[in-house]
Amino acid sequence: MLTQICPKLPMRDKNQTKRFYLEKLHFSEIADYGHYLILQKDAMELHFFEFSTLDPTENYGQVYIRTTEIERLYAGLLENKVDIHPAGHLEVKPWGQKEFAVLDPDHNLLTFGQSV
Repeated sequence: MLTQICPKLPMRDKNQTKRFYLEKLHFSEIADYGHYLILQKDAMELHFFEFSTLDPTENYGQVYIRTTEIERLYAGLLENKVDIHPAGHLEVKPWGQKEFAVLDPDHNLLTFGQSV
């Protein structure tokens, strides 16, 4: 029985990753194992592994995160001065999802979506 998925994303600098997710996206820290970091927001966990030589322009890490309050989430991120991906502002997509996207410091793409 499958119960949960916890994406594992690369990070170059753990302190930079922590600052972005804790201060900008309001995640909480669950565990810090040196080269491995676990963060949580609501019922969702993101795991990060150290990849110090990562070239962010060649990183294709992506996560699709479903939400029930996309407009509130979007407004909160704008208020917290989180940069929205230039091609990822809040809009309804042809596949019936209202979505927006942000890039973290390592260019992991976080797309947030809600069914319309």
